[in-house]
Amino acid sequence: MALDIGIDLGTATILVYVRGRGIVVREPSVVAVSTDSGQILAVGEEARQMIGRTPGHIQAVRPLREGVIADYDHTRAMLQHFIRKVCGRSRFFKPRVAVSVPASVTSVERRAVRDAALEAGAKQVCIIEEPMAAAIGAGLPIAEPSGNMVVDIGGGTSDVAVISLGGIVVGESLRVAGDKFDEATARHIRKVYNLMVGERTAEEIKLQVGTAYRHTPHLEMEVKGRDLMTGLPRIITYSSEEAFQALQEPVSAVVDCVKGVLEKTPPELAADIFEKGIILTGGGALLRGLDRLLSDETGGIPVFVADDPQSCVALGTGRVLEGVGGLSSTIWASKTG
Repeated sequence: MALDIGIDLGTATILVYVRGRGIVVREPSVVAVSTDSGQILAVGEEARQMIGRTPGHIQAVRPLREGVIADYDHTRAMLQHFIRKVCGRSRFFKPRVAVSVPASVTSVERRAVRDAALEAGAKQVCIIEEPMAAAIGAGLPIAEPSGNMVVDIGGGTSDVAVISLGGIVVGESLRVAGDKFDEATARHIRKVYNLMVGERTAEEIKLQVGTAYRHTPHLEMEVKGRDLMTGLPRIITYSSEEAFQALQEPVSAVVDCVKGVLEKTPPELAADIFEKGIILTGGGALLRGLDRLLSDETGGIPVFVADDPQSCVALGTGRVLEGVGGLSSTIWASKTG
């Protein structure tokens, strides 16, 4: 019997949901490749461990950038690896696969995702927009005639959408998200301390002391990097106040996007949102103080972080496969789109 699989094809992390089993794979979207032969040496967590630590003939690459495929061949190979990990290598039992993509992808980008999944071993493929999947995964009543607002902040994109009656009424996708937070942190440390840090270190700083809200408890951590003046390793102490300064620009872009969508929302749905609040999903929802900042900037609308926000898109994709959310009757109608 063929499996139904939901895939959250994230810029930073790939999650695979199997119908009846839940999320069975949660690994980084990274592929390690031999530059001599082009052979894929590792995928997922094993490949992530190689970032910044590989010899010259091995390259750790992220085949997805800003929510879309940047390297088609490596994306296909990564999908094939995870589909085989879940389904085995049988040629006879190919899975039906639902894949989430940012709401702003073009028809060409959408078709690239579909083709990559088919070539990776899927029997049928349908595409689900990430804010819709995130809303279903967060448990929002999207089929009802009332406004539901979701802000999904992933690694490459932030999707903001107002959903009612099973469709997106107003939506916007912004290519500013977790990766831009990391880049801003690394850039700030380089500017202030003349210290170069890698992307893994920048992500760790964001997780440990990063904050979007000025009035949060003081936190500090030691940061190791390479001094740009001497070329030697050096350690500094980095605080949450400095992290706040570093993150202001990308966080402000997300806040402006949310406010822009609210301004375009019909009054009746806006009233629903003010009553029910905004739901934050995605890994970026875990940034300290982001919920408080958004509430302040939107005039006091309640803002809530979803339970397990990093899993919401994958859970939503899987729940659509299982008939939850009101989309099951049409899910495979778009398999060629």
